[in-house]
Amino acid sequence: MLIEYDGGPFHGWQRQAGGQPTVQGVIEAALARLEAGPHTIAAAGRTDSGVHATGQVAHCDLIKAWDPDRLAGAINAHTRGWPVSVLRIVRVADDFHARFSALERRYLFRMVSRRAEVTHDAGHVWQVPHRLDVEAMRAGAAYLIGKHDFTTFRALHCQAASPVKTLDAIGISEHPYPSGLEVRFTLRARSFLHNQVRSIVGTLDRVGAGAWAPERVGEALAACDRSACGPVSPPDGLYMTGVGYPLDPFG
Repeated sequence: MLIEYDGGPFHGWQRQAGGQPTVQGVIEAALARLEAGPHTIAAAGRTDSGVHATGQVAHCDLIKAWDPDRLAGAINAHTRGWPVSVLRIVRVADDFHARFSALERRYLFRMVSRRAEVTHDAGHVWQVPHRLDVEAMRAGAAYLIGKHDFTTFRALHCQAASPVKTLDAIGISEHPYPSGLEVRFTLRARSFLHNQVRSIVGTLDRVGAGAWAPERVGEALAACDRSACGPVSPPDGLYMTGVGYPLDPFG
């Protein structure tokens, strides 16, 4: 399943024991109305509360030989009222796993520099009131490319076995925005630590605001100390945009 959703009303992707609304829970409930369950769907990435997706990928096992397009339509009919939509469904081999078969994850973070409150994009961007030095942020981001111990940039309760990750790319681009500027961060890696993207963006914001010199990002990384990190950005501007596999199931 290729899925998009607005993370605002959800307590993240993963189903929770307390019954709070989650993307996984809403889709599994829809499947239970279509075919006797229970059903468990596995996603390429477990996005946090408030984080959005335009290209989340998940898989599930079903007994009935559903037509993929009809199944997508039926799921969407039963999730109506929630800001989640199954864009496409395809059949895959039995050994495919949305999470473990993935070779890379791609994320977008949208930041808007503007004094007047955003209206149409409220809840979908991180708004900051200060000007941003984009070139300085690019210089700071350069320290993070490659294979590193990212202890500084992961949540204290992160459950990953190792803090060592390889960040393949960080792109930072400028886009016109009414009475302001939108800055977009695109990040690509095989996998990310919990809160890694939001920690990176929050730290680079300090550079863009002039509070940090770019080289301080490298010093924070080398410290391998969570307290050396800048503030963690809010989830509003974060989107999971795609997942890469050895063979694109939707190609």
